[in-house]
Amino acid sequence: MEQRDDAPGLGRIVDLGVGHNREVIQTDGAPEAVGPYSQAIRVDFAVFTTGQIGLDPATGKLVEGGIVAETRRALENLKAVLEAAGSSMSRVAKTTVYLADIDDFQAMNEVYAEYFGTAAPARSTLAAAALPLGAKVEIEAVALAMP
Repeated sequence: MEQRDDAPGLGRIVDLGVGHNREVIQTDGAPEAVGPYSQAIRVDFAVFTTGQIGLDPATGKLVEGGIVAETRRALENLKAVLEAAGSSMSRVAKTTVYLADIDDFQAMNEVYAEYFGTAAPARSTLAAAALPLGAKVEIEAVALAMP
């Protein structure tokens, strides 16, 4: 496996052999990773994102305003990561949404619909016992990237 750091806006590129590349995605438009993980990984034309919570990338703190504000910020963070990977919200094939309280489903769903509309990706929504930093929602995605 060959590694190089020559792609603008991207992190380390690893040649997986047989013509496949694995690229680490990093953008200032979303919160920095707070552990040993990447904001996203792009393998060829697929993008796999880390779950995004409602952290403001400028302050590193959860936004105020409850589930609606956190969902909106999480989706804005997700959008920034996807764009840094050469993708977009319209190219998302699958999301997974984790809710700290399943009673927040309807409010989250209304904001989610603003971002994905009638051509929404496949989705799983799960109740989680707890989310990082006391977040109310976390959203991850798998998307197609531009060639």
